Amino acid sequence: MRVLFVVTPGIGHLFPTVPLAWALRITGHEVLVATTGAAARAAAEAGLPVADVFPGRDFAALMSERFRSDPELVKLITRENTDLAAVVPMLADMSTRLTDGTTSTVEQWRPDVIVQSATEAAAFAAAGRFGIPLVRHGFGFLRAAGMGKLIVSHMTEVMRRLDVTAVPEYQAAIDVAPPSLVPAVEGWSMRYVPYNRGAVLTDDLVRPGPATGRPRVAVTLGTVATGLTGLGPVARLLSVADQVDAEFVVALGDADTNGLGPVPDNVRLAGWIPLDALLRTSTALVHHGGAGTTLGALVAGVPQLVLPSGSDRYLNAAAVRDGGAGLSAAEADLDAELLTRLSEDGDLRRRAQEVRAEIAALPSPVEVAERVIDLVR
Repeated sequence: MRVLFVVTPGIGHLFPTVPLAWALRITGHEVLVATTGAAARAAAEAGLPVADVFPGRDFAALMSERFRSDPELVKLITRENTDLAAVVPMLADMSTRLTDGTTSTVEQWRPDVIVQSATEAAAFAAAGRFGIPLVRHGFGFLRAAGMGKLIVSHMTEVMRRLDVTAVPEYQAAIDVAPPSLVPAVEGWSMRYVPYNRGAVLTDDLVRPGPATGRPRVAVTLGTVATGLTGLGPVARLLSVADQVDAEFVVALGDADTNGLGPVPDNVRLAGWIPLDALLRTSTALVHHGGAGTTLGALVAGVPQLVLPSGSDRYLNAAAVRDGGAGLSAAEADLDAELLTRLSEDGDLRRRAQEVRAEIAALPSPVEVAERVIDLVR
């Protein structure tokens, strides 16, 4: 059977789909990922075949230019806003750019089912035009029911041009959020399996914990937040880290750290480190609130301090805080006392471990892959 994954062009949207894609492949089904830009490159690195549905154009540059020319959009994305309907026009613009390429890919490859990431809408036209079952794949705590149709309501021109008169319904939805941390499960629960790319690990990431004997606190700002809101949280952490009896490993990918100033002896600035590997040797995590990062900490069973900086990150922060598995704070409130509590609070650790066990008990990607295939049959 052929399964097409249509994914928003960001690795934060791609990574959660990789385990299901591989579960389908190892059970004998053909998989193709339809996306572009960074997500296309990341899918190829994950060993998945990719159709670039926006070829020859720099999708990231187009989005960056939109942000530069529309400061109000940046404000909408970065402010505390639990209703993402405000950014639907932007999501519709992104989806519209991918719709022609996605429809062409569907026409040529003829999948039996399409799995579409939660904030993507490019597959609606193709699914409606060719009568293909459509499955939504969640990526975090955002409740996405109805969002697809809301996005499509801003895509009338392309839908008309492709002669799609009715928006198809999702036949199923896959929810990777732990049920105890959301108001309601949307569709089939699936165990979140972190995928963070591979790497050759240094010795200190292979052994159970840091050689110093002090607790290790991982720190990351993901792959998107640094470009929109900068490294302020890291600068704040550097200013108080030497007051905390812990070792901090700050994984910032390719972010430019030259302007951060002096680095305390108990802080290590690192580049790209697979987060799941880093968390295996850490006692806590400080981060920006990205969905994959939040779920990764829950899978590892470590308490987390979320410093949300926009988009769905406030939703993720609230889920962790209200569920007792971590803390949430504004960047300005980050201090030594808060960091010490994060690494020493036994109640936070116990609850994080409970959520870890809850996630481990959910159906695996292989089990959900079987449900997808049964749906088509």
